[in-house]
Amino acid sequence: MKITRRSRTARLAWLAIPVSAGLVLAGCSSSGTSSGKEPQTITFAYGAANDQDKVAYNSLASSFEAENKGVTVTTQNLPIQSYPTTIATRVQGGNAPDTFYAEGGTGQSNSILPWAKSGLVLPLDDASIAKNMPESAKSLYTYNGKIYGVPLGTQLNGVIYNDELAQSIGVKIDATTSLDDIIAQCGKARAAGKTIYGLAGSTYQNNGILAVAIATSTVYGPDKDWNGKRSENKVTFAGTKGWTTALESIKKMYDSGCFQDGATSAGFDALTNGASSGKILGFFAPSAAAATIMQAAGGHVKLIALPVGAPDGTKTYLSLSADQGVTASAKTKSPKLATDFLSYIISDKGQEHYSKQVGSIPVNVNADSTLLPQYDGIKDQIAKGDTRGYAPTEWPNAKVYTDLGNGVQGILTGQMTVKQVLQQLDSDWG
Repeated sequence: MKITRRSRTARLAWLAIPVSAGLVLAGCSSSGTSSGKEPQTITFAYGAANDQDKVAYNSLASSFEAENKGVTVTTQNLPIQSYPTTIATRVQGGNAPDTFYAEGGTGQSNSILPWAKSGLVLPLDDASIAKNMPESAKSLYTYNGKIYGVPLGTQLNGVIYNDELAQSIGVKIDATTSLDDIIAQCGKARAAGKTIYGLAGSTYQNNGILAVAIATSTVYGPDKDWNGKRSENKVTFAGTKGWTTALESIKKMYDSGCFQDGATSAGFDALTNGASSGKILGFFAPSAAAATIMQAAGGHVKLIALPVGAPDGTKTYLSLSADQGVTASAKTKSPKLATDFLSYIISDKGQEHYSKQVGSIPVNVNADSTLLPQYDGIKDQIAKGDTRGYAPTEWPNAKVYTDLGNGVQGILTGQMTVKQVLQQLDSDWG
């Protein structure tokens, strides 16, 4: 099975690698008490990449219980590496947990919409769920006008960055810094024995985060409906200038020394090792990784989340995803209780509780929302709506993303051209 970047397994599995405690990168409403004759106990299954995730999931269940006296949510932590296939097998076999972690959209073995189409997950008829569902996430959880899941939170797909370390060597990057200005500072970082970015170049997932983050500005910023047009064969990867610019920009970053030595063959351990030794200033990852690393570092490091800057002359957009979600089995014996639990997850209170635990952004964030400190630098862009969804959540299959990430490595090693990679993506799309 191939798993795209949008799978939590592919996205955060590297966080299960022990992170040194000396990491120095360095230097609102409840759904109400459930009632009725149906069983007042449900199961909630997930795959935790680390202890912080496990605590966040369990705490979410406990807080729902506290809001709904007399009900019980029994959690099940399934192995993270096999979670997508394990849960898919159980869903298909009719013995799924009552509620469980799943991916919004399509193209994954644990995607919600194919299950909705097959009648395997529960339609959610609670009006509060529809009210609290952000417009940008509706397409990931809605089939034939009915909602079948709720997002757990929102992630910025960009850079986890140690600004204090960067400024100590004279490197200045914030959410408004263009990619060209970032590249111009790569030599300064090198002179100080560091690199601005760490890249796990042998992994398609890490390469893919970078490519899509740049394309969020060069492709989806000016044309937020690009995916829909591609599905209608009105545009192509190879024929879209923004995609060419995105991939050429990565090669320019590589040639300018913005990545660590050996980046093209590096794995995820290069990110943790580079961070713990203070050799890299930042790396490409979902924003919740910042909270995980800061917790592992025992307060010795302060990280922020930033977008990957757009090339000069192009507006920078934040790549936000709300594809990590929860759905309910159509076979549950407690459909009202399961619906109530999902209603709580997407409520203001549930979102605030979960986001603080795991370090994500509430899905219903607005200009008045209080964000975690690591998001201070991007709160204005969020408030202004300078955001786009995570593009691969609407791609038709996993191969498009896999070949994008592998293609980035091929471009950096000289084995593929930008044109060849983009033509391959068009072929994958079908």
